[in-house]
Amino acid sequence: MRFQFLLSLAALPALAQAQTTTPAAGFQRLPSGTEYRLFRRDAAGRYAPQALAAVPSPTDTSRAGQFMMMHVSYLTGRDSVLQSSRQLAHGQPVPIPMPTGFRKGSPEEAFAILQPGDSAVFRLPADSLFRGRPVPPELRRSGNVLVLQATAVRMVDQATAMAAAQRLQQEVMNAGITEYLKTNNLTTKAQKTAGGTWYVITKRGTGALPQPGQTVSVRYRGTVLATGKEFDSSDKHGGTPFDFTLGQGQVIQGWDQGIAMLPKGSTAILLIPSSLAYGTRGAGADIPANATLRFDVELVDVKGTGTTPAAKRPVAKSAAKPAAKKSTSKAAAPRKAVKK
Repeated sequence: MRFQFLLSLAALPALAQAQTTTPAAGFQRLPSGTEYRLFRRDAAGRYAPQALAAVPSPTDTSRAGQFMMMHVSYLTGRDSVLQSSRQLAHGQPVPIPMPTGFRKGSPEEAFAILQPGDSAVFRLPADSLFRGRPVPPELRRSGNVLVLQATAVRMVDQATAMAAAQRLQQEVMNAGITEYLKTNNLTTKAQKTAGGTWYVITKRGTGALPQPGQTVSVRYRGTVLATGKEFDSSDKHGGTPFDFTLGQGQVIQGWDQGIAMLPKGSTAILLIPSSLAYGTRGAGADIPANATLRFDVELVDVKGTGTTPAAKRPVAKSAAKPAAKKSTSKAAAPRKAVKK
């Protein structure tokens, strides 16, 4: 498991290179060619330079199945930041799998050196990392090295790492929504359901709130929040409202949560994190993986009698609804971004 927003360089093959030059000032060098500066926190909590006790073995399996919570940044040789987990994870450490069977000269070799509490700077030869591929110009122009900065916080097991990754993913998605609300001057109007769906009522209806078990009729337009691209709407279905039974899992969770907050006759904006929509699978070509969705909705009608809601199911990050298959008839096209 690896955070998708981290550079995929760790997965690139690397070979040991013969080195004819001396390491950069202040750095030591591994036999693979990777240069490093290692610091370890002392009893007083200060970082002090630390000598490497032993070169990590590519066949060492002593930490198999474990994850290190780390702060990781990738930079050019001139200290221009390419990617940083501190920025992308809002200052939180991210889980990195402890390597076994790594290739020499790879980021995994660098991670294998670290113990909890360590901080280090590594210089990896770009030619080895990008063996058989063009070296990015920004690395060529800055000494032909990739600089990796890492701070190891603590070691955790797989279950703890997965839970941390899910929390971070949710925080990142919520940060995208809050930024969107701020940019569009909607912060003071936005509300959030207990399950995590954001909603902004743009016109409050005069009817009662719909209850679980009642049939609701909704007009809508759905877009991907990041791009604004429309993927579905009532207009694509002849303008007819979409009917479903509220609270019965017939639609994505964000709809069940958001529509329940709207009095009959209301119009609103629903902002739905991907974990309450289509998650890592996405929905065909129109809804990418991990996409936060925006729906402009109108609750047209509420019918029937409410029922006692079933025991609330936990909101899981993987609870995305599968995309419905497209119909060959446009008039009968399914509500692919709504239905279960």
